[in-house]
Amino acid sequence: MDARLNLFGNPVGAKFLRYINSAGKAVSDSTLPAATQELVKIRASQINGCGFCTDMHTKDAAHAEETSARLNLIAAWREAKVFTDAERVALELTEQGTRIADAAGGVTDEAWANAAKHYDEDQLAALVSLIALINAYNRVNVIVQQPAGDYQPGQFG
Repeated sequence: MDARLNLFGNPVGAKFLRYINSAGKAVSDSTLPAATQELVKIRASQINGCGFCTDMHTKDAAHAEETSARLNLIAAWREAKVFTDAERVALELTEQGTRIADAAGGVTDEAWANAAKHYDEDQLAALVSLIALINAYNRVNVIVQQPAGDYQPGQFG
């Protein structure tokens, strides 16, 4: 299966991807824990049905020594005992921020207050930015039907 459009080979697509990759650097350089960043990317990608991003971020997380138990339980994080309270609130914020159209009013005050208990203002800014960013990546990849399965950790870094 081939993608509908080679965004990397198209001048407009390549320029757009360079810009959003630059935005991602602000998040990756933040104090938001790297493991939390990967959990957020994986959960949003699962919700959005983005095989390319799910493949990439589960492999990157495994390469960074994330456990298979945690990776296998991300979609069922509410019932899993392997996530910290801080990771749980990040996953809740990710779900609500990703499913905006499904939730009356978007992200609840309760979800935001819970996140604010675990993350400082810079980390909250990074978390919000990351949720928006991974949703943008997901949409691009789903629209062009970017194939999944061939990613190798560090391939784009």
